[in-house]
Amino acid sequence: MDSTRSKKSLLTALCLLALAGCATSSPQPPADTALEPTSARAPAPAPVLPAAPNADDSVIPADSAVHLQNPELYPDVWSRMRAGFAMKPLSGNLVEVHERWFASNPQYMARMTERARIYLHHILNEVEKRGLPTELALLPQFIAPTGRLYGLKMNWWYDGRRDVEASTQAALDYLEKLYNEFDGDWHLALAAYNAGEGKINRMIQYNRSRGRPTDYQSLKLRRETINYVPKLQAMANIVANPEKYGVVLADIPNKPYFAKVQVGSQVDLGVLAKLTSLSLDELQVMNPGFTRWATDPDGPHTLLVPVDKHDEVVEALNNLPDNERVQYRAHQVRRGETLSEISRRYGVSVAAIRSTNRMTSNLLRTNQNLLIPVSTRTLPPVTPVKVTATSVTAEKQPLVHIVRSGDTLSSIARRYGVLVKHLAEWNLLHTEDILRLGQRLKIWAPGGPSVGLPGAPRG
Repeated sequence: MDSTRSKKSLLTALCLLALAGCATSSPQPPADTALEPTSARAPAPAPVLPAAPNADDSVIPADSAVHLQNPELYPDVWSRMRAGFAMKPLSGNLVEVHERWFASNPQYMARMTERARIYLHHILNEVEKRGLPTELALLPQFIAPTGRLYGLKMNWWYDGRRDVEASTQAALDYLEKLYNEFDGDWHLALAAYNAGEGKINRMIQYNRSRGRPTDYQSLKLRRETINYVPKLQAMANIVANPEKYGVVLADIPNKPYFAKVQVGSQVDLGVLAKLTSLSLDELQVMNPGFTRWATDPDGPHTLLVPVDKHDEVVEALNNLPDNERVQYRAHQVRRGETLSEISRRYGVSVAAIRSTNRMTSNLLRTNQNLLIPVSTRTLPPVTPVKVTATSVTAEKQPLVHIVRSGDTLSSIARRYGVLVKHLAEWNLLHTEDILRLGQRLKIWAPGGPSVGLPGAPRG
């Protein structure tokens, strides 16, 4: 159907991982070339409990999933992924164009592979459980309107499109549906994943009625969809043989990065950060589905944490009194008071006060009651993850923009002459996201790459 479309979203979240770097110009990426056709309080929580390729069929044999997960056979996720590559290869000029661009921009490749560290093992597990080709683990992830159609919960507190577990399941459900609908042709299924199955079906009928071929490369499609599968193929080719392209992939062990903790009821991420060695940044990066400072009062009541921090978090939650799980301070607005003054008084950002109180503007009323999320005030700002890779060179660094008051994705995109969707994609954001003061955004000016490895859902 036409409304069923998925856009690029590297878990994908990975928006909170803006990278540090020098503000230098970056290279021009390949243009997408259109070649002719080729809060109510929840009850007191219960104690927390430690909770080989087959190219002919384009699927992995069902008994291979456990085999691929064996770290003794495949010490890192890349060797494991290569062993599960099973799609029919796509060739052509567009694949070569994107191979050259990725290979000539090692900083971008290093950044994307480093971001994949948190989620890639989990995504590979889910792909393999279904017997699907592991090239799918390199895909961008899932956003609305398809998200709602596949049961992803979305509200003020939580966005299932950004939740690594929920969005992965929804994306794979959709991809399996498309694979079956297009008679086992992954190229057509992926085109439909990008453009919508209605569009692809119409173009197939158009070609068929004129006696033309109906394969992916013979369809007349929009520029983005024409480039979508070649970009994925280029990325898969580089993962299959990084040495050939001079690319250094991040060292990602073939073992889980995160573990799941049952939190029982709503909990303030700032409170949890204070009680453990985890930072608020880490909690947000691993749980981008929670779009506010706390988990959704109606669930899901789970958090992802690093495997080595699991027991520490469980102990902290078991010792946390119910009345301290979410911390606010009440403030009654006085005549003439502004949000900026209240923000300075409590050491909490204007954005945090607005989001806590669901305000659409900075206007206040005398005697208005506000909730101030005081647990966030002493936490350090979100810091970017630094990429350390020998292949990163200074001249390949993108521009860095530090978000100031009044900045939006649209205004920043206009300033640098780039598209909003690209700016969001490079920083693993959704186009409707609210920016944080001091947030660092990477800008590949002009333009930038538009496909990459899964990361967090953008957030």
